[in-house]
Amino acid sequence: MTVLLHGWGNTAPSAAHVVRPRDAEEVAASLADAGPRGALPRGLGRSYGDAAQDAGGLVLDCTGLTGAVRFDPLRGEVTAPAGTSLGDLIAHLLPHGAFLPVTPGTQHVTLGGAIAADVHGKNHHVDSSLGAHVRSLTLITPDGSTHRLDPEHEDPELFWATVGGMGLTGVIIDATLTTIPVESAHVRVDTDRTTDLDTTLELLAPGSEDRYSVAWVDLLHRGRAVVTRGEHARVRDLPVARRGDPLRGAGPGTTLTVPLTAPRGLFNRWTMTAFNHAYYHRAPKRRRDETQPLSTFFHPLDAVGNWNRAYGPAGAVQYQCVLPLGEEETLHRITADLSGVPTFLGVLKRMGRSTPAPLSFPRPGWTLAVDLPADLPGLGRLLTRCDERVLEAGGRLYLAKDSRAAAGTVHAMYPDLRAWRRVRERVDPKGVLVSDLARRLELL
Repeated sequence: MTVLLHGWGNTAPSAAHVVRPRDAEEVAASLADAGPRGALPRGLGRSYGDAAQDAGGLVLDCTGLTGAVRFDPLRGEVTAPAGTSLGDLIAHLLPHGAFLPVTPGTQHVTLGGAIAADVHGKNHHVDSSLGAHVRSLTLITPDGSTHRLDPEHEDPELFWATVGGMGLTGVIIDATLTTIPVESAHVRVDTDRTTDLDTTLELLAPGSEDRYSVAWVDLLHRGRAVVTRGEHARVRDLPVARRGDPLRGAGPGTTLTVPLTAPRGLFNRWTMTAFNHAYYHRAPKRRRDETQPLSTFFHPLDAVGNWNRAYGPAGAVQYQCVLPLGEEETLHRITADLSGVPTFLGVLKRMGRSTPAPLSFPRPGWTLAVDLPADLPGLGRLLTRCDERVLEAGGRLYLAKDSRAAAGTVHAMYPDLRAWRRVRERVDPKGVLVSDLARRLELL
């Protein structure tokens, strides 16, 4: 079946033939039938740009790779098929008093896709990215071979090329990862409003080792922010009425849906200034030890179905970069560059240790993610200037979010790309696995 595919940003759609394999055998058969435009695995389609598209080729919809989820309470490990969503994994783990070691800003991501993007969360400064917690995975390469990989003994080079490898080394079938113990389905949260970017950075700086921390940043108003920091709530932290069943109440599902694509021009400086003003002042100036359901703290936008439609028919570009510690002045310059751009979603987090994955995005420092209307006049020039600042500072862009960077810029940001290519060529010498992102950025 030929389907028009796009990323979460609703930009640059391309058509591909889509199949939905249900097991490893069907994956191998599908890869064997890939035509001259190659093949690519795809999960739930939450990459913003063209990472999960293969124009004119074959796309394997891996959401059919589901089945039993196995939790080992003695080891604190969970094994799940790659098509399992993180939301389903969380629902399976909570009754056992366990939680994912890393969860990104949405739970609507498959386990395979999360590993392929080496996702990070609000706890990267403490716990690194998801790849650091994967104990093993099963990979099908284009020749139909099954590889059982781990980070130390079973072809660690291919393991780390797959973590963050954007689906270009093979199709992940299942994975085993560590979990963390929790007493409840809630988070104990501290909230602070700040008036400028420097104050925000102080609250997130090394030395403030809350397990989870994030700042919503108002780039239209000097980088003022709402900073939330959290720890998993213990039973004694909960209101008395919730202590009898503390592992219930992770939060509501989708409570509101954007039914139609918003009209062009809805996101402008005036509407976003009004929204940001209301959001900022609705937050408490200083609040301590509030208990929030897990989904409220980790996945607030998941409560709004199809919220990406709000950006209008042209869609959205997310710009996400990471800058090393010590490059706070560069962060100031980038936020100043973006200060005239209408956006309601500006997120700032501190990052910690990296994994050995050559194409993994996170590194110690600061990451800023901003959603921008794709049809904004001059957006390309503006973001290219930001790219130059990031590159000069020794930072990089996130491949899972990118939809417009230049190949040469990305190559300079990822100095281990050549090593990653050598591993990929070993397992895919005919170049079967390919994506629109890989073509655009000349990754292969």
